[in-house]
Amino acid sequence: MTTITRPVRDLAAKAADGLLGLIALLHVVLAASLIIALLSVSAARAEDADCGGDNILMALERSDPARLVALREEAAAIPNGKGLLWKIEGGRSQPSFLLGTMHVTDPRVLAMPAGAADAFAEARTVIVESDEIVDDKKASAAIMMRPDLTMFADNSTINDFLKPEDRARLETGLKARGIPLPLVAKMKPWMIASFVALPTCEFSRKAAGASFLDKKLAEDAVKEGKSLRGLETLVEQLAAMDSLPVELHLSALIQTLALGKTMDDVLATTTDLYLSGDTGMIMPMMKFVSADVSSDDVGYADFEQRIIIDRNKIMAERAAPMLKDGGAFMAVGALHLPGKEGLVELLRQQGFTVTPVN
Repeated sequence: MTTITRPVRDLAAKAADGLLGLIALLHVVLAASLIIALLSVSAARAEDADCGGDNILMALERSDPARLVALREEAAAIPNGKGLLWKIEGGRSQPSFLLGTMHVTDPRVLAMPAGAADAFAEARTVIVESDEIVDDKKASAAIMMRPDLTMFADNSTINDFLKPEDRARLETGLKARGIPLPLVAKMKPWMIASFVALPTCEFSRKAAGASFLDKKLAEDAVKEGKSLRGLETLVEQLAAMDSLPVELHLSALIQTLALGKTMDDVLATTTDLYLSGDTGMIMPMMKFVSADVSSDDVGYADFEQRIIIDRNKIMAERAAPMLKDGGAFMAVGALHLPGKEGLVELLRQQGFTVTPVN
């Protein structure tokens, strides 16, 4: 593992907001119709499914332990920042459960924390961010109905916005995933950024038929005859991402390309934090990566408001009637759980008793 140097941290700063958005909406990217086509031409192989990446916080422990202590103190101050599985009481019958997920196919993530499998087995209703993810064809159709959210509406292509050196980086990054640039040139920057930020291993596992955690839960619910419900539509999720300034997305794309393999470190660190249940540390870690670049503060605030806080409120309101019936298993991205405006706290404000299982 290597120490994260100042130049690398400065580059990461300009991409961190974009990466947060990509992680938050990764399931939308994986469900998009164009992904199916891209996977069919991708040269990625299942045997290349080792994601790699080094834990940034472990490097920080050696290089600047005092800074790591400060990050841990910041994370400890975030309400409900520990735990992935939560018990929800206050419904009409049996309790419900809330699981924070990570939208990846990593087998460690798919295993779920202790108690989650039992809670899922006993549930009558399974609630996910969007129930459309269970059917690739329907998801593709829904997304294709709104091409304005993912594609340039005029004759523009991504090449019109890139310097020659950035275009070369993009072409190389896509080639590593078996994707020719012309195939995605009409896509908006945030969609293309997701392809180069997403590790090759995710493409490999998806091509081999693996489902990310949320989709697997939805598929299992259908197989077992449970009621499957969604809190948002894919179009609503795409619209949230598309509502952010194109300049922010373009900057995230360019800097993601410049970062190269360092983005694997960010995702590896996020995965490690997720697996340990330290959801409250994810945002402070991302902000650390973004240190010393004040020009991105507005972009970060926009992301946090539009992609996390606003959606938290919608999900809490829509989930409440289903949770009142009891016997539900709700699975949403772990970034939606912690904080004063996180789902755990918002559900408590709805009158539920929400307690960590582990």
